[in-house]
Amino acid sequence: MSLLSWLVPVALGMGLVGLLAFLWSMRSGQLEDLDGAAERVLLHETDDAPLHGEPHRQRTHTTKTRSE
Repeated sequence: MSLLSWLVPVALGMGLVGLLAFLWSMRSGQLEDLDGAAERVLLHETDDAPLHGEPHRQRTHTTKTRSE
């Protein structure tokens, strides 16, 4: 019986921490764009990737020379 008097407050405390973490994530916008993260995994990112709203442009292959 003494074990339950220790485990019940611990379980309630862990549930409260989980609830607070969930409410914080909802308030800070962590759960707004779930589909965007899934789609970004599939896209190939390059150094000159278009920004949001910019049309996609093809990459040209050029050789850069280092000037000393």
